[in-house]
Amino acid sequence: MPSLTHITVAATILSGNRDECGPRIGGMVLQALDGPAVRRWAELAVLALTANRAAIDHINVYPVADNDTGTNLLQTMRAAAESAANTAAEERPDRVLAALADGALHSARGNSGLLLSQVLRGIAQQAEGRAPVGADLFREALRRGLQLAGQSVARPVEGTLLTVLRAAVDACWEAADELPEVVGAATRASIDALRLTRTQLPVLNSAGVVDAGGRGLVILLDSLYAVVCDAQRLAADSPAVLDSDPAAADTPRHDSDYEYEVMYLLSDAPASVAADLRSRLAELGDCVSVADTGEALPDPTTPATWAVHVHCDDIGAAIESGIELGRVHGIRVTRFADQVGNAARGGSGQRAHAASGDLSEGRVVLAVTRGGQLESLFRAEGALTLRIDEQEVPETRELLEAILDTGYGDVLLLPNEESLARPAEDAAQAALRAGIEVVVVPTASPVQGLAALAVHDPNRRTADDTVALAEAAAATRRGELSVAAGEALTWVGYCRSGDLLGMLDGEVVLIGDDRPRAACLLLDRMLASGGELVTALIPDHAPTALPEVLAEHLRGTHPEVELICYPCGESTTELMLGVE
Repeated sequence: MPSLTHITVAATILSGNRDECGPRIGGMVLQALDGPAVRRWAELAVLALTANRAAIDHINVYPVADNDTGTNLLQTMRAAAESAANTAAEERPDRVLAALADGALHSARGNSGLLLSQVLRGIAQQAEGRAPVGADLFREALRRGLQLAGQSVARPVEGTLLTVLRAAVDACWEAADELPEVVGAATRASIDALRLTRTQLPVLNSAGVVDAGGRGLVILLDSLYAVVCDAQRLAADSPAVLDSDPAAADTPRHDSDYEYEVMYLLSDAPASVAADLRSRLAELGDCVSVADTGEALPDPTTPATWAVHVHCDDIGAAIESGIELGRVHGIRVTRFADQVGNAARGGSGQRAHAASGDLSEGRVVLAVTRGGQLESLFRAEGALTLRIDEQEVPETRELLEAILDTGYGDVLLLPNEESLARPAEDAAQAALRAGIEVVVVPTASPVQGLAALAVHDPNRRTADDTVALAEAAAATRRGELSVAAGEALTWVGYCRSGDLLGMLDGEVVLIGDDRPRAACLLLDRMLASGGELVTALIPDHAPTALPEVLAEHLRGTHPEVELICYPCGESTTELMLGVE
């Protein structure tokens, strides 16, 4: 997904409380949604759901206490946002909304994600061919979203996402005829309705929590309010959003009468089969939803694609019910006991306190790593990690999500690459708006990151610890042996494709063709100004004798220098060196 265009503005949705629209960038609040505004809404909603994911999982007690509502909502909205981001920069809002709905519908996770997809589909359906999306159109669109979401559920229940959505829709029609007032009214009404859900469902009242799906809907509306008014969130400090009884929800649990959640897409099935399929699935289990993905024509005999969801014990029967009516694909089966086990191990629940405004005390180091072996190395040294693929270029959004997922209010971030310095700083600024203190330690290589991590002391004052890490990184010379991709002019002459390049602190200092010899020459250059410890990160494809070659070379040239070699897995480099 493209980087956030206004990351510091986007981050304001994560904290704060303002009741009225403030001035928007450019001096005006939005009176209608255009294409860029819809995309920005999707981006902010993903950020907000990321910040609240674990807290929503934490209070997930209905319809099944399986600790996944926040995760399902986030995955569904992330797919929607990615689909919307692929539209043209100046695309019409109805087409961006259609892309948003399409992404959610085809990637919906869980019952809550399916309902969210129906809300987005209803909004897109009502806006089709009509632009821009002003107050009246938004009212109609949100009401259509309620209709479709309600139709997809076999047995609607009060005190759920649908109840919260209905309150928001009703408030829309009582508000003044301007988009900021309509969106603000819907958001405030959803907050009030969410607070009441704990009195409407006995299971919520017993657990001392509000409805998890309803809370996700509040976040969605509140994110739209932030876009329309360029204001901080109405719901961020609301007891309706934050209130829950941790003691009641701390223990992972599973209270469904059934063992599995089954989801799939059903294609080539006319609208006339939806009611039949709901009935069949209701005989097998509960939490039945059959939702039209929007690809059908008004004619009920026209084939369409449906998103299907059920909790049951007989997976085969649930799938066969669809096979008899159309083409089944995109099957996803989740065993509830596995989800509860993951939560017990700290999986979906690890950010519960942070997401509810109660950040963990202390300080943590977060390191960006490429590949599993480097990740294991940094974790063994006590850091949390954001693991990325060898060719991946992480964006500000991904770094921000990793910061939020630490659950700490004080984070030292090790980017471990020069190219990640800027997005790391942007993510740190965004996290600051969320009340999280983040300091980016300037580590331009994993070897500098390891040197910094070695002096980390969580018992020191933050300022002193930060200085210690930065000094350790700066005192570590970084070297790298890589293969030239093509002809180029360097500081030491021309290189050809396939030549070995020895890099010292980012500059080419030698060109060679023999790996062991080039590695030793590079090491000599790095030790010319002194050093006590050499750290070597050896990739899988390096010659197996390379560590011993380096050790033997040091014994003959610098016997006083200690050498530590670590495997670093797959890498685009031939060798990474650090000298302290």
